[in-house]
Amino acid sequence: MSEYTVSGRFQAREGWQDFETEVEGANESVAREHAFAEMGARHNLKRRQVELEEVSAA
Repeated sequence: MSEYTVSGRFQAREGWQDFETEVEGANESVAREHAFAEMGARHNLKRRQVELEEVSAA
C-alpha cells in the first residue's frame, strides 16, 4: 500500500476549514475514500461537507 497526502477543506461552524492528512491506500481512489471516512469519523461530517482538492503520493 502506498501513502497519499490528501488536502481539502471541510465545513465547520465558523465556515470552511482547510485540512491536510496522510492516508494509506492501494491507489488514489481508495485514498480518497479513506480521507472521506476519516473526516466523517473525526468531525461527524457528511460527504457533502468535505471537499477534497488534491490527492498526491507522499
